[in-house]
Amino acid sequence: MIRHFDTTVPNSARIWNYWMGGKDHYDADRQAGDTYRAIAPQIVTMARESRRYLIRAVTLLAGEHGVRQFLDIGTGLPTADNTHEVAQRVTPAARIVYVDNDPIVLAHARALFISTREGRTDYVDADLHDPDRILAAARDLLDFTQPVALMLMGVLGHIQDHGEATAIISRLQADLPTGSYFVHYDSTDTDADLAKAQVGYNNTGALPYVLRSPAQLSAYYGGLEILEPGIVSCPLWRPDPNSSPEPTDVYGGIARKP
Repeated sequence: MIRHFDTTVPNSARIWNYWMGGKDHYDADRQAGDTYRAIAPQIVTMARESRRYLIRAVTLLAGEHGVRQFLDIGTGLPTADNTHEVAQRVTPAARIVYVDNDPIVLAHARALFISTREGRTDYVDADLHDPDRILAAARDLLDFTQPVALMLMGVLGHIQDHGEATAIISRLQADLPTGSYFVHYDSTDTDADLAKAQVGYNNTGALPYVLRSPAQLSAYYGGLEILEPGIVSCPLWRPDPNSSPEPTDVYGGIARKP
């Protein structure tokens, strides 16, 4: 079934793609992105640093921690260095399941998410509000007797209620075996300009996004073993040795299920 979408309404995946320097966006997305950036110019750095953080996180898990399975929920539009590309550079046999229910993302996903011959990549059309459906579909490709990296990258702000977001994470983690990992980032409410820009964005008709405090984000990691350096601004999370990172208002971390 073909799902249609309105290109005159800003879309969060396309706006993020625009900020990251991608090509999959329309006038409405560029206008909304430019309006946001005029108030909070750091958003472009946040978008690009979040992708660099993803690359470092997936490389670490696939390399040093031997993770061979990734469940990436809230995929967004394909750009450079998607999860499967990063993981399969380290371990070609890695298996990746992407999950999203945005028709715009779905329109691009099947054409661009191409796996290595040794590994597997699949795509699930499902809503984060329905974790049981996500888990059932993921089992078709992933072996839930072996560690899985659960990735929720910049998507939990779209769950309006913080308690529901925490409950969804707990439900997803409950089915994962010991030795699995939780990988996450989201934007914070620690900057007044960012908060102002977000209010304007949420009034455009795009899917709203809730900025939360670092303490609220830390609640997502309850009962898990948090890897060093903890839940920090993404550029400060194990930066490349030759870099000089500056903190931004997007926080993330990795934790292991004991």
